[in-house]
Amino acid sequence: MVTDYGQGYATRSEPRHRLPAGLRAPFEGRSWREFGYVLLSLPVAIVLFSWTVTMVALGAGLLVTFLGIPVLAAALAGCRGFGVLERARARGLLDLEVADPEPLRPRKQGAAAWMGAMLKSGASWRHVLYALVQFPWAVFSFSVAVTFWSCGWALLSYPLWFWVFPAYAGEGGIQLYGDAHHSVYLDNPFEITVTALVGLVFTLATPWLVRALTTVDGLLVRGLLGPSPLSARVVELESDRGIVVDTAAADLRRIERDLHDGAQARLVNLAMDLGLAKEKLREDPRTAARMVEEAHGEVKTALQELRDLARGIHPAVLTDRGLDAALSAVASRCAVPVRVEVDLPSRPAPAIEGIAYFTVSELLQNISKHSGARSASVDVWRSEDRLMLQVTDDGVGGADASRGSGLAGLAARLDAVDGILMLDSPAGGPTRVIAELPWRG
Repeated sequence: MVTDYGQGYATRSEPRHRLPAGLRAPFEGRSWREFGYVLLSLPVAIVLFSWTVTMVALGAGLLVTFLGIPVLAAALAGCRGFGVLERARARGLLDLEVADPEPLRPRKQGAAAWMGAMLKSGASWRHVLYALVQFPWAVFSFSVAVTFWSCGWALLSYPLWFWVFPAYAGEGGIQLYGDAHHSVYLDNPFEITVTALVGLVFTLATPWLVRALTTVDGLLVRGLLGPSPLSARVVELESDRGIVVDTAAADLRRIERDLHDGAQARLVNLAMDLGLAKEKLREDPRTAARMVEEAHGEVKTALQELRDLARGIHPAVLTDRGLDAALSAVASRCAVPVRVEVDLPSRPAPAIEGIAYFTVSELLQNISKHSGARSASVDVWRSEDRLMLQVTDDGVGGADASRGSGLAGLAARLDAVDGILMLDSPAGGPTRVIAELPWRG
């Protein structure tokens, strides 16, 4: 594993605005996109609600005949089609990324299998629920947003157009109150100024109100038109299974390569040397004895390589004595002094224990090769239902898992078992890596 400890984190300066967010909100593109989303929601909701209620009611009424099933299936298919439009609208106007729901998986070919899969799909019925819930919400949000937005800008700009009333309506200005005997008009400079200030408050508050309304829209889209938590978990587990399979295949290739290039080659040479020594035994016993001694050295080297290979697969000390002894053994082979502290009430599951061992082992190899550290430490403890690992060193820092280094592969391995890898390595050090694993004792 190769990890670059030589570069620090890239920094990106945020753009600075002269106006605070509250003052510039009415003029930002985001505010106008959100307002446009609310305006479009009403016509879309009317069409979607009309389609859903009409087709579902028709299909339910026709269930006494065979025609009800295809009508209901068509209703659900139409709702899913509107779901595609709504996710695209949320993506374009709200910058909300919502994944597609789980696809239909008919067991057989044909229209009957497709209709059955459509009617059994939970995602399809969630689209129907979205159509029923989104319609009244769209009416409410449209009314509130348009009222506040139009009143705000109208009152704010009142000093520019109040002259319309005396010129064309025969009145002094906007009528604030009126009955048969008395009327109040906003027509003097003080009242016009107060009106504009009230409009300014409305104008500044309306973008935040619209943002709150579209937040609810985002929750509806994400919750009803996206994948269900169960299907998202299935996708995650399928991805994790692929990572586990790839990791296992890579480990098998590494073991095969180490056996072929190491112990196997030495054993072949040993067999050849022993054959030559056997032929020399009668003719030149001294040479034969020397060859046997060399073969004995080859046997020792091959045994050591086999021990190292077995330790890389699963060390015996880990099985017999647990993480404390196994990590102490790994730390003793590190190029820098390592302090090891393991505080565990019991042993976790063997699989989790093995992953923890190899995680610390690879991190210590990184420290030996790339950190330039003078000392390091390993801390292992249990926090509720999580096994916590922390490896620190006082090296040069600058490690970055986002550049495709070995740390990224290590993070992928941990993620395959619901683990987490966190890295803190500023340029100049120190470096701290924290790994979380499920306990599963």
